[in-house]
Amino acid sequence: MNSATANPPISRLFKSVYRTLLDIVHLMVSYLGIAVLVAVLAAALLPAIRDQIRVIHQASLNALMPDSTVMSDRDLLTIFSTPQVRHGDTAEPRVAASPEDQRNSALIREQDYTAEGFFANLGISDSQFTVPGLPNSKALALREYVSRKFRIARNVTGALIRVVYSVAEKQDLDPILVLGVIAIESRYNPFAESHVGAQGLMQVMPNVHAEKFDIFRGGVLSALNPVANVHVGAKILHDCISRRGSVDRGLACYVGAIGPNDGGYAAKVQSERRRIALESGIALKRSLGKF
Repeated sequence: MNSATANPPISRLFKSVYRTLLDIVHLMVSYLGIAVLVAVLAAALLPAIRDQIRVIHQASLNALMPDSTVMSDRDLLTIFSTPQVRHGDTAEPRVAASPEDQRNSALIREQDYTAEGFFANLGISDSQFTVPGLPNSKALALREYVSRKFRIARNVTGALIRVVYSVAEKQDLDPILVLGVIAIESRYNPFAESHVGAQGLMQVMPNVHAEKFDIFRGGVLSALNPVANVHVGAKILHDCISRRGSVDRGLACYVGAIGPNDGGYAAKVQSERRRIALESGIALKRSLGKF
């Protein structure tokens, strides 16, 4: 009688333990399945993610590193120790430069056009800042306007302006026009990218103009390098103006307009160009012999 009475509670306890163990097993199997699924997805996606990280990393390096080689201490010392006479200052009587001095002077001028010059120019003080061909007061006014309007550090703005003037001279372009294009295209953000893949200060399409980046280390990845981007963008703009015959039609070509309607792009660039010239007191120049 007592044994028969005790069996049901024992049986119920056994069934309860069994159900609990079964639930635990089911839960473990479910978690194991999830873990396997995550592992499979990770194995499939990680290579692609790793490639994207590698591309971003390489692009960042190319944007921050010089185009050819890292500058030596001697190169930096040459640039920072070279006196720059401000416009209007009385210069000391000049003596004939030695061949070595002439070579260094040419190197320094050329470095305005390279990443070495861009980064070296970041250390130029207000009293030393000059732009070839501009009175010192106008160069400072230009730097101040761009820096204030687009909220860029003055030393970065100054280095960029020197690059633009050097590149524009080589491409027979008005540097204020190039600055106007940069203002409209990227608002001076060197890492800007459009929804169609245009990159950098002048919003160049790296895949379309890949061969133009061949002279820079990193190839198309150097599109985020400010110097490389301005170099290629100015070259494209030069070719467009030359092919279309005028600045406005060249700007329409630059923005990719096939017909006469460029969506107001040329007017926006020309408006910014005139505003920059007005704020800095710099006269507009001809580009390829045409306004």
